[in-house]
Amino acid sequence: MKIVIGCDQGALELKEHVKEVLSEFKDITVEDVGTYNTDSVDYPDIAEKVCSKITSGQADRGIALCGTGIGISIACNKIKGIRAALCHNVFTARMSRQHNNANVLSMGGRDISFGPASEIVRVWVTEKFLGGRHERRVNKITALENGQ
Repeated sequence: MKIVIGCDQGALELKEHVKEVLSEFKDITVEDVGTYNTDSVDYPDIAEKVCSKITSGQADRGIALCGTGIGISIACNKIKGIRAALCHNVFTARMSRQHNNANVLSMGGRDISFGPASEIVRVWVTEKFLGGRHERRVNKITALENGQ
């Protein structure tokens, strides 16, 4: 699986930590699309970089981080084909994969500590979409996205 990761300056330290967690998985490759320093950047620009890799098929999933995770998750969800989930705990991470087939994980660098973030990432990358009744619901989300 290829995961693309990006952040604004408010989550730079969290991004570096998440990359370390992802390195535990031998079947995961990671592409970092920035930011690489603490200079101010606009999180919608990072969201676009992360999500374009997914929608073009260059990555399977993405992790998008900002200070709270809120802004970048909103920006990601404006992009057709993206289902970004802002997760604060293992339960929401698990459900975002099992029920919503989320293809982007969002978290906040100023909102979550490394310990919980590590567990969220581990669960999010290993959980599978359950399909079934959940697939019907995800298809309805896609229909809304397509104006149907």
